[in-house]
Parts: sequence; C-alpha cells; structure tokens
Amino acid sequence: MSPKHQQRIGDLLLEIGYITESELQDALSLQDEMNMKLGNVLTELGYLSEERLVDALEIQLGISRVDLSNYILNSHLSQYVSENIARRHNAVAYEVEDGTLKVAIEDPTDLVAIENIEVNSGMKVDITLATHSEIMDAINQIYTLVEADTSDIFESLNQYQDMNDEPEIDQLRQMVEDAPIVRLTNLIITQAIQKMASDIHIEPLEKKVRVRYRVDGVLHEEMTIPKHSQAALISRLKIIADLDITKRRIPQDGRVQMTFKSMQIDMRVSSLPTIHGEKVVIRLLNKDDSLLNIDKLGFREANMERFRRLIKKPYGILLATGPTGSGKSTTLFAALNEINTPKKNIVTIEDPVEYQISGINQVQANVAAGLTFAKTLRSILRQDPDIVMVGEIRDEETADIAIRAALTGHLVLSTLHTNDAISAVTRLTDMGIPGYLVASTVIGVIAQRLVRTLCPSCKEEYEPSYEEKAFLDEEVDTLWRPSGKDCDKCTTGYKGRIAIQEVIEITPEMEEMIAEGANEPTLKRYAREKGMEGLLTDGKEKLRSGITSYKELVSVIH
Repeated sequence: MSPKHQQRIGDLLLEIGYITESELQDALSLQDEMNMKLGNVLTELGYLSEERLVDALEIQLGISRVDLSNYILNSHLSQYVSENIARRHNAVAYEVEDGTLKVAIEDPTDLVAIENIEVNSGMKVDITLATHSEIMDAINQIYTLVEADTSDIFESLNQYQDMNDEPEIDQLRQMVEDAPIVRLTNLIITQAIQKMASDIHIEPLEKKVRVRYRVDGVLHEEMTIPKHSQAALISRLKIIADLDITKRRIPQDGRVQMTFKSMQIDMRVSSLPTIHGEKVVIRLLNKDDSLLNIDKLGFREANMERFRRLIKKPYGILLATGPTGSGKSTTLFAALNEINTPKKNIVTIEDPVEYQISGINQVQANVAAGLTFAKTLRSILRQDPDIVMVGEIRDEETADIAIRAALTGHLVLSTLHTNDAISAVTRLTDMGIPGYLVASTVIGVIAQRLVRTLCPSCKEEYEPSYEEKAFLDEEVDTLWRPSGKDCDKCTTGYKGRIAIQEVIEITPEMEEMIAEGANEPTLKRYAREKGMEGLLTDGKEKLRSGITSYKELVSVIH
C-alpha cells in the first residue's frame, strides 16, 4: 500500500472513520456540479467538519497544522502580504522567523497562491495548515481600519453648539449629511465591529450622550459625545435604518445591511423615547455562516455525540432552552448548518432572521401582517419540508402545530425560555400539551448559558481558595483567572465566550415517565443516573480546564 500522504483524500477520510462510504459517494456524485475539491464538498454537505478536514490534510500532505490563537496577529503583518492576496487565496501571514514568512493557508496544494505570496512578500514562505474560519478570523483581525482621530471629529462637532435640543426637521436633514456627523456615525459602527461587539447602545443623558458596546456579553463605555450633537447623530442612525426622523415620541425598529472588510453585517436598529431624548440600540449580526460551526460551540465529547445523534434523527422535536442571549439560536443554526444538504428541504420561521444560510428557506415572521409563528408554521407544513425550525414556541397554538408536525414525520427545532433542559418538558405540559404527546414527540433538549473565556495571552494560574475547592467538590492545585495586566489581545482579561451545556436525550424509559406525568425532580434524577450531566457539571469542567474563571462561572450559573 502507498504511504498515507499519497492517498486520495476520500480514501483517507474513509479509512480514519471521518466519513462513511455513502457520504463519500454522495460527495463524489456532486463534486462536478459544485465545482469544488472533494474535501470542501464534504464540508458543504455537512458530512465533515473543517477541523476534521484539516486533520486529514495534515496526514495526507505531511504539512503541519497551526493554532493561530497562539500568535500575536496585528496590523504590522499586513506589510508582507496584501489584503487582496490574503483574501483571494484564503491565506494569512502570522509570523516572521529567520527571514522566513510563515503563512497559514486553506489549500496548500495551490501552487499559484504560494507563488503569489512569495512574489508579494519578497520572502521565502513556510506553509502551514489552518481551517477556513480560522484564517478568515485572522485576516479580519490583521487588516482592520485605522481608527479615525476622534479628537478631530469631536472638534468639528462644535459647529452644532448653538443648535436647539430639537432642531427643525429641515435643519436636521441638512445636519445628518454633514461630514462630522457622517464620520462620527461611521466611527461608532466600525469601532464596534473591530471590537467584536454584539450591540451598540447610544444613550442620551442629561448633559451628554453615552456610547457603550456590549462585548462578550458585558457592556463597556466607549465614549461620550457632546449633547449638542445628539439630535443629528440619532437622526443619522434612523435615516440609514430607514426610520422616520419626524417621529420622536414613539419606538421604531429598522434594519440595514453593510459590508465591512468583506464581512456582511446585518444591523438591527431600535429607537426608544426617554426623558432625555431617543435612545438607539444597534444589534450587530455577522452574516458569515462559516461562523456557525457545531465544533466551535463548546460541546464536550459526550454532549457532542448526544447532540449529533439528535440532529440526525428523521423526526421529532429538539428544543434549545435558556435565557435571552444564551446562544440558543446560534446552536440551532449550527445544527442546521451541519445537516443542510441538497437532499433536505429545510424551512425556518424566525423573528427576526438573524443568520442567512445558503440552501435554507427562511421566513420572517410579521405579526402586523398576520404572519404569526402559528399561521406561518401551518403554511410551511404544506411546503413539503423535511426539517422545520421555529424561532420560538411562544404559545399553545404554536406548540400544538409543532407537535403535529413531529408526529407526521418532520424534524422540528425550536427554542423555549426555561432554566434547564428538563423544565422544557413540563413547560410544554403547562401550555396544555398532553403528556403522552410530549413523550412521543420530544426527542431531546439542550440547555445552555454563555460564559466568557479567559484570554490565552494574559491569563494567570493561581492556587484556589477553600471556597473554590469546595465549589468543585475536589482538591485542585491550580485554577486560572485574568492577570489584570495590560494585554494587546484583550481589555478585560477575557476574549470571546463559550457555551456550557446540558444535553438530555429522551430515552424510551423517559418517554414512559413523561407520559405518566413524572415530575421534574424524578426526571432529572433519572437523567443524571444515565450520565446526562447538568449545566453546572459542564461549567466546572471548563473551569478546571482553564477555559473560564471561578468568578465568571458563578456569576452565570448562580
């Protein structure tokens, strides 16, 4: 037999058990139509994760894989490879060592790309492997815009000092097109994107306007703006979101799309009248569906296996639970991304549509126009779907239709607001769904929370206190926490968030218990006996592993 690095990628993936023979044949049959390399076809079909593809390429080609999170990626690296070449070839320079430029690339067999990088940099190039998502994240980090000179912008805002608090509409229309207001608006939005904020809060106070960004779930004050610029700034934001600037006493909602460094950003804009003027909140949604990777959701191995089993079942209801902002929708969309193939008809009903995924039919709910979840779900079921996602089960009518859909052979994904997984079962019965119907349709529930992850560049280890050891219920020598030192990779000691989860798979025994009306404690006790660990257990494991800190975990769980 020839050495492994000379094997065809399909044969290698089959040999190491990453794909099945039927999945390989599916991909081969679609390869010409999709005009992609076989590995990329397999990832597009949801049969193979990016990480596993790179693992296999490392074996096949004998080229090392690199973890880009271990390197300081800043704008000085842009001098070696132009942004155009980096994005065209999905390649990124991450280090210079002894006159050699180290470059992570998605396709190391692309000799044209390697030659272009060598010519562009004028250096010898050492190629390593990384996933598409990791490379895109690094490119977006390196090729950021140079921040505008805020002092210059603020100085130019002084021209509005003599304006009334509520200028005339014609005067406002002129102001919102002025360069200072345009530059200020662009600065607020671009800085928020660069800092990976999820929300921008623009809040009129008595004597100033406060701008705060929510980063990793926590609000931080970013800047204050002179009060005399308030009316023009708020109006500028309303205009780009297609809201009515003449209506200042009623709440309004709008949306706008923009492109930032090749990223598609969807902005949901909401205005709310307060005693000091209109407050505006902007939700920033990155529409890049490569971010919806099931392998990046923080699942531990047992939970991942259980979750993958659930999403591949042909029918039944899978629920995601947790409070607002706990990542339920992201988890469900990552699941849809995993099982999305040309052979499946997937339809969603959402309010609002947060992620847009190629190959999925997505419907925006609109209560004012009569497009409620329940009414739209009825229509969806006449569209011959295989898989249906309902943004949220809010009432008995929607729950009843979802149950009927599952009974008639559809896989239904949805969310509920409950504190843990088992509570979702009793929530449905509280809505009026008979226990026997819940038992025969609900196949599983995932509950989750989001915790901030420690910045790998500046976290420090320490000896845990008696309280922390008691919390973990075991002797541990080391835990991790933010060091409090200045760090060029973060500002708070944390960088990003990860989910802690519990995944409950409804077994035949549990079905019987639910149908007979078993209460929550009984169901929880049975689930734990079967090895289905709770949120706290998962959180503790991530604490021991140095992923998060004791204070962060306790603040989220307790």
